[in-house]
Amino acid sequence: MQIIEQSIDVDAPVQKVYNQWTQFEEFPEFMQGIEEVRQLDERRLHWVASIGGKRHEWDAEIFDQVPDQRIAWRSISGKRNEGVVTFDKTSDNKTRVDVRISYEPEGALESAGDAIGLASARIKGDLKRFKEFIESRDQETGAWRGEVHGQEVSREAGTTARSKRLHGEVTQTGGMPDADVK
Repeated sequence: MQIIEQSIDVDAPVQKVYNQWTQFEEFPEFMQGIEEVRQLDERRLHWVASIGGKRHEWDAEIFDQVPDQRIAWRSISGKRNEGVVTFDKTSDNKTRVDVRISYEPEGALESAGDAIGLASARIKGDLKRFKEFIESRDQETGAWRGEVHGQEVSREAGTTARSKRLHGEVTQTGGMPDADVK
């Protein structure tokens, strides 16, 4: 397993940064090589990506999610990966985002790319684009404030773009993958 760790400081409050990160279906807007992320339910995501010129699809499950603190996931089919994204309030308007992703490179091309740091550079670029994405907006595009602990999901009172979409109340799409994908 290869491990990538990257961090970035975002000039936005932790709640805004976390809320935006929960909009997994919007990840293709700032993640290089991610073609699609589809939210299947509050815990499961379907990913489509182009990695090393090859198309990959996999499903991931969120197994730990605490608002404004962390989101942890692991693949349950397809490309093997897992990870965690943590959100640390460093001041009222600044948040540190830390990403740790573990993954299994497939084939000589991915292994060679890892050896020269291509995957780490990609994640670093994704974080930079996320920073620009959220800092350029007056507010996040949606939020999901529930918690996940193993198989248990608790929802915060009130509705959000993600929960409305999951329950058929909104027809628009858009959302982001929970980090810690390899």
